[in-house]
Amino acid sequence: MASCSATSATLLSSTPKALSSTNPISQTLTIPKSFNGLRKPLKSQPSRSISLTSRSHSRRTTSFVVKASVSNELPLVGNIAPDFEAEAVFDQEFIKVKLSEYIGKKYVILFFYPLDFTFVCPTEITAFSDRHAEFEQLNTEILGVSVDSVFSHLAWVQTDRKSGGLGDLKYPLISDVTKSISKSYGVLIPDQGIALRGLFIIDKEGVIQHSTINNLAIGRSVDETKRTLQALQYVQDNPDEVCPAGWKPGEKSMKPDPKLSKEYFSAI
Repeated sequence: MASCSATSATLLSSTPKALSSTNPISQTLTIPKSFNGLRKPLKSQPSRSISLTSRSHSRRTTSFVVKASVSNELPLVGNIAPDFEAEAVFDQEFIKVKLSEYIGKKYVILFFYPLDFTFVCPTEITAFSDRHAEFEQLNTEILGVSVDSVFSHLAWVQTDRKSGGLGDLKYPLISDVTKSISKSYGVLIPDQGIALRGLFIIDKEGVIQHSTINNLAIGRSVDETKRTLQALQYVQDNPDEVCPAGWKPGEKSMKPDPKLSKEYFSAI
């Protein structure tokens, strides 16, 4: 299967003024013949250090909500999402995005993809954009991230979908040219300089409640992302309940108790 596997994408541009109809951006994409769409195993993985902000966060928790203790290497789920501020493209303009500005306001779907002007990536990016209104109804913002520049993002947005482009998107595409965001979320492939397909659901308190990471050749599901988000919001609104496998809104939930859980099992 072809994937977002390119190792280089060169855009000939210097300033935003060059991004006009009379000065089109050209791009050169080189794909190594040996690439098979899977990351190569590394002999050793560097330890990941995540700095928590000093701001306190209060939220309802139960014994079934994991909050990891401080250690030299924190798991991302259950902890404050690493903050960042970066340039992005939205509505064909350059903007600044700061993750912590969503705290107390919205849930965030933060997803990483390998490179612009590739193959699996546009199918995911446009799928999330086409269903942005559904996530908006759930008080959720979507943010896409890759190691490409904002100039590359803009050129891709300005390319028609039928030509492999994105067209206008309903959410920002963030530029991680320094690779610092990808590294802080543990999705950077060091020897290739691109990110795996990481997806993180961050709640309104800024805590990562869900993460999933796919290898380069495997696209993600908008349906499953939305279902997981809805399950998260349900258990946060109903802290004395948990959601069983495949739970969807309107279906029966479960009480996390040896006796009370029998009500659920007896009904299935």
